[in-house]
Amino acid sequence: MASTWSPSVVSVVGPVGLFLILLARGCATEEPPRFIKEPKDQIGVSGGVASFVCQATGDPKPRVTWNKKGKKVNSQRFETIDFDESSGAVLRIQPLRTPRDENVYECVAQNSVGEITVHAKLTVLREDQLPPGFPNIDMGPQLKVVERTRTATMLCAASGNPDPEITWFKDFLPVDPSASNGRIKQLRSGALQIESSEETDQGKYECVATNSAGVRYSSPANLYVRGRELRQAEAGTHCPTLSHPWAHGLPAPLSCADPSRKALTPSTGSLE
Repeated sequence: MASTWSPSVVSVVGPVGLFLILLARGCATEEPPRFIKEPKDQIGVSGGVASFVCQATGDPKPRVTWNKKGKKVNSQRFETIDFDESSGAVLRIQPLRTPRDENVYECVAQNSVGEITVHAKLTVLREDQLPPGFPNIDMGPQLKVVERTRTATMLCAASGNPDPEITWFKDFLPVDPSASNGRIKQLRSGALQIESSEETDQGKYECVATNSAGVRYSSPANLYVRGRELRQAEAGTHCPTLSHPWAHGLPAPLSCADPSRKALTPSTGSLE
């Protein structure tokens, strides 16, 4: 029904104010949820990892949740990692168990306008059941320590038939190189190259090999990004104090732990 405006209302807000009110009403169109990333069916290996990625858009911004048989997933081996203000969520299952984890999982996106659901099937095989060509990680990423602003390269090589596609996860969330303005690139070899490293690049990285036969995850590897002031501190006679990141989960420089040993090389993580 169209709004009716009395002369008294127009006289109070004025013609310009009335125009702005009508414009605001026209711009406040609500939209039901719509998926922009849908989870795909997966074939995993027992003892391995499976991750389903789901994201939706809408107005108001929808909330994404994961269900199994119509009920919210609830297990120590199941973890839901939200992103983009909960309009996206990754369902991670680790370690995979067969046959108990084989099921159809439901991604639900809901806002005040509506609700939509998309399904993804998980199949879990034992190692002795794997078909020919199932992906294999030939070389996974390794622990790396890099100085801030330097380039870090996380290596990955995989084989299978057909040739597997390699993707990356950081802290259990998918890495999207296209969102980094060219700073993060995935090389043709499958390696992940991070230029001008920042502290936000620090985290746990996994490479994932996927083909029509299934999905295989590498072992995770940590990337540590440290400031130049820490390298200078290591070169001196004193060791980093509690104000340094080494006191908050990063490995202490070996030169501090044992003066007879040298520190880690920032670019490779190897002893120098």
